[in-house]
Order: sequence, then structure tokens, then C-alpha cells
Amino acid sequence: MILWFAGVSFVFVWWVFRSPALDYRLVMLGSILPIGDVVFGGPRLLHTLLAPVAVLTVLMLATQKRRLVRRRWIGIPIGMMMHIALDGIWARTGNFWWPFFGTDFGNEGLPEFGHSFGVSVLLELVGAVCLVWAWRTFDFSDKRTRDRFIHTGHLNRVVEQPPTC
Repeated sequence: MILWFAGVSFVFVWWVFRSPALDYRLVMLGSILPIGDVVFGGPRLLHTLLAPVAVLTVLMLATQKRRLVRRRWIGIPIGMMMHIALDGIWARTGNFWWPFFGTDFGNEGLPEFGHSFGVSVLLELVGAVCLVWAWRTFDFSDKRTRDRFIHTGHLNRVVEQPPTC
């Protein structure tokens, strides 16, 4: 379930913020970071609302008067929030609101691995389609554009409006 989170988060965050200077690599990294809870056998801290809010709070406090540093790293908590929205953990009150409704995480597995094989494939295909759309929209076939993205996470500043379908 990597493409689902990375692809949809990339496109959705661009669609909302329309910022070519946001580091979209970190948005995608933040969106797959909660999958790391797999080592604990189920949703834990990274699948709570507390985790991205804490990361955002630390980031905002640590980068006061350093706007460029903040803009670079803010993609991590944004991506983590996208993961929470995309995997549906918000429907599990105990996990999502931890520790406010108790400290037990429960025994359920990660929601991203709880889908049937067909649904998982469909979600991954949607993520792949989002990445293909981004490749075409932001002209990643151009080496300079691709190199800028690889080194900075920034997009081509020419693209301000999405193409019409």
C-alpha cells in the first residue's frame, strides 16, 4: 500500500496548496511513515492524531524565524495527516484519539492491510494513476524538472492550474 498513500497524497496536497516550493518528497514520505507501525503488529502512535500534531508542533517551535526550513519540513506532518485520512483510522476512535479515550490500542491490525486483495490492488492502481498524472502534469520527462524534484522536492513553477480532463 505504498502507491496509494504516496500518489494520492502528492496529488491531493498539490491540489489544495498549489505550492511549487513545498517539498513533495517529504509529503510522500510522511504519508507512508505510519506504515512503520507494522513492526508493532498494529496501529500504534503513528496512527494517532497525536503523532502528526506533535510533529507539527515541534516543527513550528523549532523553526521560528526560519521560514525556508519550516517550508521544507512541513511536508512530513502534512503527509502523516494524509495517511490518517486515507487509511480510515479515524473510524477507530480508540486509535485515532489515543490517549484521550484510553491507552489501549486494541488488537486490530493495520487498516491498510485489512483490505481484500482486490481492494488493495485497486487502491494501488489509483495511487499509480495519480503518480502518472503528476508525471505528465509537472513534466517529469524533462531532465531539469526531474532533477529539481529529486534534489529539492519542488515542482515546476509554471504549473499553476491543473490541466482539464
